[in-house]
Amino acid sequence: MYALREALAAFRRAPVLAGLSAAMVALALYIIGLFGLASYNLQLALSSMEERVEVVVYLRDDARQSEIDLAQTELAELPQVLGARYVSKREALDRARRDLPEFGELFGGAGVNPLPQSLELELQPAARNREMVEQVSAAAQAYPFVEDVEYGREWVDKLFTLRRIGAATTAALGGAFFAVAALIIGTALRIAVFARRDEIYIMRLVGARNGFIHRPFLIEGALAGLLGGIAAWILTYATYRAVYAYLFEVAWIPSAWVALGIAVGTLFGSVASSLAIRKHLGEV
Repeated sequence: MYALREALAAFRRAPVLAGLSAAMVALALYIIGLFGLASYNLQLALSSMEERVEVVVYLRDDARQSEIDLAQTELAELPQVLGARYVSKREALDRARRDLPEFGELFGGAGVNPLPQSLELELQPAARNREMVEQVSAAAQAYPFVEDVEYGREWVDKLFTLRRIGAATTAALGGAFFAVAALIIGTALRIAVFARRDEIYIMRLVGARNGFIHRPFLIEGALAGLLGGIAAWILTYATYRAVYAYLFEVAWIPSAWVALGIAVGTLFGSVASSLAIRKHLGEV
């Protein structure tokens, strides 16, 4: 209780420095929260797209039906494949006319069907990644009557690249703001230590241990981090609501992420205080 009272008193004695410390923690976590929100929605979009990832094996027109049936059976037995479906040239043309009206206008009166027959390979949920898809693609490409194999590699690669860029940017910006926050917390504690140097000196004379002296400062840093974490959560949620209301629909991040962010802010404040207090108490 003594340590908590002293920590709260420090906030009252230097509210500007305490508020600045909490604000910098909040800004660092807010930046991370924004990128976390974007990253989470990107993951949802990527997961939704991964559900539609399939390998399409285009077959030559001169492929015999017995060869196609054998390839369909063998490819369906691959551990990465959930099922294999044969699509005839006629069915492919009907799909194109249904989904692409301009295609029907272009080839509606023609007697020639320009579309190839194919095998559509549905993948297991655990196999909807680049490595597994490439393995299935290579297996299908080995058949001599296969014309081409497609699985949308370009947009899959771009999505994974975008997710990596988002994670790297979040780490870089969040780390920079955390460094600034640590410096401000250290400066605030340095001022607090020197403002109470006579009290600290007397406490040492009467036998107070370092842990007893450190504790109020540690709690002060933890409170700054906690307030920063809560403020970051409020700012991030306000931004989410504004984007949802005025721009486009997005999903809110999981509650566990919010709790983790507040816990990280509190822990960061404690660690920054611990490092600063060990340095500055030696000067008193």
